[in-house]
Amino acid sequence: MEATVYGVPGSHPVKAALLMLDHKGIRAKRIDLPNVLHRPVLRALGFPGSTVPAVKLAGRKLQTTRALARALEEASPAPPLYPSDSPLRARVEEAERWGDEVLQAVPRRLSFSSPIRRRRSDFVDFFEGPLFGIPPHVAVATAAPLLAAAARLNGATDETVRSDLAALPGLLDHVDGLIGAGVIGGPERNAADFQIAASLRLLICFDDLRPAIEGRPAGRLAQAVVPDYAGHVGPGLPADWLAPLRATA
Repeated sequence: MEATVYGVPGSHPVKAALLMLDHKGIRAKRIDLPNVLHRPVLRALGFPGSTVPAVKLAGRKLQTTRALARALEEASPAPPLYPSDSPLRARVEEAERWGDEVLQAVPRRLSFSSPIRRRRSDFVDFFEGPLFGIPPHVAVATAAPLLAAAARLNGATDETVRSDLAALPGLLDHVDGLIGAGVIGGPERNAADFQIAASLRLLICFDDLRPAIEGRPAGRLAQAVVPDYAGHVGPGLPADWLAPLRATA
């Protein structure tokens, strides 16, 4: 069985999808599309929605990591992505939902925030090859309008990103709690591990955030599940935005 995964450079949900496919022993071909422009392209390819990951698998067209996880479990039950114990499975599914609906948006909005958009050269590191044959440095140099559009589409206002950073210590505490309770971070990886770790691993790519994350259980999990993540963002977030995070470091 093989899969084709359509994504955008640096996408953490795409990273989670690729890790789940690898967990199941399924070979995956990755095709990256330009951010924002990926939406009409996916529609033209016959996908029902406009989000990535968009995956072609065994004749099916799937979108979102949660839909992919369930399709993978149906197509290839072993190794599992969900525990067989019903109460524990319910907790894993709830953690997966939280990772998708709450945590996942935080690194996405941060990536398109105004201080980061001004550091366009850092985006080059997130490319894992040419984009439609265009070298990464050329694609990034001409990407300002697309990055601004992505910020609008994702609600990445200064106010929202500041709120995300203020909430981040609590989100990390929640992940630490899930690890302590054995919901994630166990000897066998589950869907919530991949969902949550991919988001945290992208956050660790930011120099301003790494010290507050990498040494705690949540950070260790992220680096164990996602040891490699192409991309690096140098310091540049305003000090007052980071104050709540640094106060808990």
